[in-house]
Amino acid sequence: MGTSRPIVSKNAKFPCQVSVVCWIDLLGYGRMISTAGFSPLHPLAAKALKRLRRFHEVVADNSARNFPTLVMNDGAVAYRDLSLRTRSNTHDFLNRAWTLFRQIQETEEKDGYPGARLVLASGFRMLGRRAGIDARAGQFKSLIDRFGRGAISAEQAIREAAMIQPKFDIIPHLQANFAFTKAYIAESSGTTGGLPGPAFYVDMALFNGRPNWIKLGPDIDWKDDRLGLSATFARITDLPVLNEEQGPLDIRDGLQVAQHLEQDPNVLHSLRASVKP
Repeated sequence: MGTSRPIVSKNAKFPCQVSVVCWIDLLGYGRMISTAGFSPLHPLAAKALKRLRRFHEVVADNSARNFPTLVMNDGAVAYRDLSLRTRSNTHDFLNRAWTLFRQIQETEEKDGYPGARLVLASGFRMLGRRAGIDARAGQFKSLIDRFGRGAISAEQAIREAAMIQPKFDIIPHLQANFAFTKAYIAESSGTTGGLPGPAFYVDMALFNGRPNWIKLGPDIDWKDDRLGLSATFARITDLPVLNEEQGPLDIRDGLQVAQHLEQDPNVLHSLRASVKP
């Protein structure tokens, strides 16, 4: 979209971010629990629980500061904001998501299970509140104040800190995150939506054209008429490791992804205009 690239300040702040999210779901887990009658006492429930715990372990092993995750039963989400200045964030997230998927597949195949389906999507997210974290911060501050005054011992302070539990919690990066919405809805559509599993599907909005260094299946024009969502996905069958610090030229940075999503080469102007004086 044009040859000149607008300059984005390193410290630029906008009310929304360009986000990338992958949602992964174990296939057939619901049937395992259903067969066990949804009873933890049924012999088949032990197999389902073992499978679930192994899935959580693999997700935990692959989680990192730039690849934070949240597990929800037999599904997990990883998320990150893209940089408006460099494509390295996009490339790094793609690599980490592929590594996670392959390790889950290897574990599933070894144990004789169906595997998982992962959908990686891009989209905007609105900045969220940290209400749950702030509540815990208040509890911790009270604890530190009492310890500082000598009202409680170090042992009691440690014990109370370990017992702090929030009444309400939230992950701001996943609130009003339309990449998350797209990834979750697309993965849930499964075979009916043109995304059969087990497989890794990537939002083609992350690329300029079709990269020849990735083994991709044909484009899949996916849509959800009820929500008015649409995207072009492709199945990744192999993703080689490239030693390119900034990422390949045909991977888009956050600004280019935003331009593509909005079909507007001047989307940066709109972002700047949305900042309250």
